Amino acid sequence: MTNRIVIAGASGFLGRHLVAHYRADGAIVSTIGRGSADVAWGDSDGIVRLLDGADMVVNLAGKSVNCRYTARNRDEIFRSRVETTRELRTAISRCAAPPELWVNSSTATIYRHADDRPMTESSGDIGSGFSVSIARAWEEEFFTGNLPSTRRVALRMAIVLGDGGALRPLVMLARFGLGGPQLDGRWLAGRRRRDAGTFHEFRTPGGRQKFSWVHIDDVVGVLRFVRERPDIDGALNVSSPNPSDNRTVMATIRRILTVPIGLPAFRWMLELGMFVLRTEPELVLKSRWVLPERLVEAGYRFSHPHLGAALTEILRPSPTRSSHPRRQEHTT
Repeated sequence: MTNRIVIAGASGFLGRHLVAHYRADGAIVSTIGRGSADVAWGDSDGIVRLLDGADMVVNLAGKSVNCRYTARNRDEIFRSRVETTRELRTAISRCAAPPELWVNSSTATIYRHADDRPMTESSGDIGSGFSVSIARAWEEEFFTGNLPSTRRVALRMAIVLGDGGALRPLVMLARFGLGGPQLDGRWLAGRRRRDAGTFHEFRTPGGRQKFSWVHIDDVVGVLRFVRERPDIDGALNVSSPNPSDNRTVMATIRRILTVPIGLPAFRWMLELGMFVLRTEPELVLKSRWVLPERLVEAGYRFSHPHLGAALTEILRPSPTRSSHPRRQEHTT
């Protein structure tokens, strides 16, 4: 049986990995996006033709949040998520044979800064501020409307670890001897940043802000698992069942790379350095403590549940490493 998969926003770190994985598995993979994609955003009829008869659509579209939250960038972060999701929903509603499953990227950042208890789908508190408002609007757009033939799952993904992506700058810091903890502290906030919801309030000292993560192989594994389980829909936390914290993550990277020294970065250093690098301190200072309650209850078994082994596998890959995660078992 032909396996047809459509991936929207496939040009990023995760998208490229998924395209390569599914094609290696023999699937017919089509893409929606810009540049070399099969169909461009805005080509409504072309998107309908691509989706009609597809088995699954995965939407990863969205401007990277690794930028300075200027008014222009905030607008683009919002538009690139919400409008593309709306475009896909409209196209699916026009399909004669709509895809059975639509998986949309979301983010674990939707939860509040948490250093007191973990956030799950059933008991997590939705946060506030710019990043959370984007995540909420994204999911609201995804789940709105009636698509009776298409099951919808939003993946609230933690930081994805793999050869590239969010791990790359942390590895670079460690190699240059700057791989100590990123230490939060007090900082004066301008009225503009407060009004925009982009200022990070000091809450967790000592580099103990939680670091929820997931290995890229488990993202692939979760997609396979969700596809095989028609009883799963709605929002789903995609994160290792064993979150860490910033201090431990940086120490683990240094140990694997055999770098003996890791100087810490204090809040004032982060504010100045990230202004120069045109990104935001929130990306390393927000405490993200997320547990995959629904996945664990459904019987998903993580290929990479522990941070040390996961980072070792990425940073010191075995020559015999398979490019595909093992097939997950689940209970009914």
